Amino acid sequence: MADERERRWKLALGGDDEGLEAPDVRLSRALTALYNPDDEGARRGGLKGSAPSVARWLGDIREFFPASVVQVVQKDAFERMGLKEMLLQPEFLQAVEADVNLVADLMSLRGVMPEKTRDTARQVIAKVVAELMERLERRTAEALRGAVDRSRRTTRPRFADIDWPRTIRANLAQYQPAYGTVVPERLVGFMRRQRRIVDLDEVILCVDQSGSMAASVVYASIFAAVMASLPVVSTRLVCFDTSVLDLTDDLADPVEVLFGVQLGGGTDINQAVAYCEERIERPAKAHLVMITDLHEGGDSLSLVARIRRLKSIGVNVIVLLALSDQGRPAYDARLAGIVAGYGIPVFACTPDQFPSLMAAALRREDVLAWAAGEDIKAVRPEDPPAEES
Repeated sequence: MADERERRWKLALGGDDEGLEAPDVRLSRALTALYNPDDEGARRGGLKGSAPSVARWLGDIREFFPASVVQVVQKDAFERMGLKEMLLQPEFLQAVEADVNLVADLMSLRGVMPEKTRDTARQVIAKVVAELMERLERRTAEALRGAVDRSRRTTRPRFADIDWPRTIRANLAQYQPAYGTVVPERLVGFMRRQRRIVDLDEVILCVDQSGSMAASVVYASIFAAVMASLPVVSTRLVCFDTSVLDLTDDLADPVEVLFGVQLGGGTDINQAVAYCEERIERPAKAHLVMITDLHEGGDSLSLVARIRRLKSIGVNVIVLLALSDQGRPAYDARLAGIVAGYGIPVFACTPDQFPSLMAAALRREDVLAWAAGEDIKAVRPEDPPAEES
């Protein structure tokens, strides 16, 4: 009883996190950032400078308090931290250097954003989305568009499908000694497989939208939109916290997708995977890419059992601890090790590596071998719980 009173006083007064459990430290720092910004704790865990983003801060607030309290805290943040003044000035958003982190912040704050600023915020998000699409779309399309059918050959192949050894042998008579090379008159290559809709691989991106995953959500949404535009895979985007949001129908407009995401709150991964499981039609042609830090707030044992079952029926399950350029992610090492123990790849990757990863997954190659080739350190397997052995 005395320990609980001491805990409550520390959380109420702030500034002294010694002896608090990790979740309470996050809560204390989130509150200190707002209600005691001059305290040393604010510089460690607040909203200033290089400290965690607004998205992460709002995620912590939503996780620890009910919606009614969150609304009060957000209102206080606008008044105390100057966020309201910032968002009331569309010129600020137009002039600021927009990036993925700003998009995440605008997504987090859209629920309390002044109406006259929403259009400007949408324009800022649209600009970043366009830049990301330009950077990532062609590479993704090239990596995924059409598997090569090596059982059929053609004399009019695309450049990427030319069989150079056969082409050289077929044109040896055209060797030019002066140039030391063969000038091919006839190309030999592979025909691309024509795929019907019913033959398409199913790709489900199951994305954790808690505050700590903000950048990953942005990138995952962009990739989902790109993949949905390609006629070679069937793509579904599912975002979750303690509820599940299926954004598949909005993938034609990635800006709309991002405005539909609600960053922050708790995490029920098991519920989200259950939702995805119900929508898998052909397990042998399905790829479930879970983008989450595995900090499960629900039933972790059921989650592990469900993932294990999906793998056993042929679903290609991959767990990405982060999809971002922000370095080594924080994640639940224990749960990650258990999942890896069932032969499921668990690691983080950058947006630039993701198209190659998906190409390897669609070819059903060894994803762990692909990761090793990319110098990505995967999570090492850990023994599963006794009841799951």
